Amino acid sequence: MSATDRPVLLRNGLVLTMDDAHTVLPRADVLVIGDRIAEVGADLPAPEGALEIDATGGIVMPGMVDTHRHMWQTAMRGYGADWTLTQYFVWYYLESGKLFRPEDVYAGNLLAAIEAVDAGVTTTVDWSHGLQTPDHADAAVDALEAVPGRFVLAYGNIQQGPWEWATSPEFRDFHRRRVDGGRLAGFQMAFDVTGDPTFPEKAAFEVARDLGVAVTTHAGVWGATNDDGIRLMHEHGFMTPSTVYVHAATLTHDSYNRIAATGGSVSVSTESEQSAGQGYPPTWQLRHHDIPVSLSMDTSVWWSGDLFSAMRTTLGADRSREHLEAHAKQDTITHCHLRAEQVVEWATRGGARALGMDSSIGALTPGRQADIVLLKNDASPVMFPILHPYGHVAFQAQRGDVHTVLVGGRVVKRDGRLVGVDLAAARARVEATVAHLRDTLGEEAWQRGMNPDIPETKILENPYQYTEWDAGSAQWKH
Repeated sequence: MSATDRPVLLRNGLVLTMDDAHTVLPRADVLVIGDRIAEVGADLPAPEGALEIDATGGIVMPGMVDTHRHMWQTAMRGYGADWTLTQYFVWYYLESGKLFRPEDVYAGNLLAAIEAVDAGVTTTVDWSHGLQTPDHADAAVDALEAVPGRFVLAYGNIQQGPWEWATSPEFRDFHRRRVDGGRLAGFQMAFDVTGDPTFPEKAAFEVARDLGVAVTTHAGVWGATNDDGIRLMHEHGFMTPSTVYVHAATLTHDSYNRIAATGGSVSVSTESEQSAGQGYPPTWQLRHHDIPVSLSMDTSVWWSGDLFSAMRTTLGADRSREHLEAHAKQDTITHCHLRAEQVVEWATRGGARALGMDSSIGALTPGRQADIVLLKNDASPVMFPILHPYGHVAFQAQRGDVHTVLVGGRVVKRDGRLVGVDLAAARARVEATVAHLRDTLGEEAWQRGMNPDIPETKILENPYQYTEWDAGSAQWKH
């Protein structure tokens, strides 16, 4: 009997259940039978043949949920480290994104899926807007199905308007072949609403409604999507509780009110919003409007592929905003509104709620799917002492501390090493994609794309122009 067929018992860990009461168990066990959590408590008896994992000194928490990741771009990891949103749009939307073949989408998705599971992200939304043809879409799903994680495909195509690709027979055929009865954890349609008063996106929303699938959309992105898009969606009845608004960083109170009133949620990608320029990470606004939040990392072409960074930067951005606004009024913040506990919930239960999966994942309670992460690293001085569990997850832990990962009861990472994953094969596919893009673009264009011009920095005039220090007089000489 293989380890994946045996009951699994995580022993003696600090358990963050993320249940409705946010119960924390300082020393407890989590028993998994089949694909479900059977029991959570202290000193549980081990079923015969159970795989026992010592969680002593570690934190046991639900698998994390990323609600917005452009997985197809992962083969270009780090290439756009110095980009703004402008460079991203030019490179992917207008120029080089058209060069991606189905096998390149497969390579990116495969690597992204592996790195997600490795970092304890057990459910990931593949915001897959590079699906230029049905072959690209099939390749995306093939890669997701090759990795033992839970994946939601958000189907999109930035090379066509959504009113074109969503209404095509090929899209309907793909949905029938790969989504109905397939192995995906879920399916969304991914497209943006520009605010064009003719509302051409209406046709795509109608397809989503007909198929009964959710829409995920980049909303409130500076210079790209705005309040007019939200208004058009609302006036035509296309804002629903299942709609996920990504970024939502530059909207007015009116738009936030419409999102709140229709029950939608926002996927915040703080590293992205801070660096690329979509707008200031909006958690401070979402808090005021009582809008549910989930977290996402956006794309590895820029940023880290884990939610530890997302939690950390989200706390930092929200608190920075709060302090800055207080200082502008000559005031001082003495108590932060956003707490570590909240961002840990956003990274787990918040994502589950956004995807309509709250009854099955996102918490460690009996009956839920056994998506579980053990953070433990006996070789790291950072993993002790654990005094504030939520703060430790948000500020101290990182991908290297992910000791064990279960997805649906299956052990996919143990003792810090992935189980049943062929990294060498993934590397070969990614290297082939990089070689294809580099050769097709040419070395000069490749380097230019990776290294955009640096704007000139103007040095302000300094009235204190000293030139020489006189040690005898202990004064500067002019």
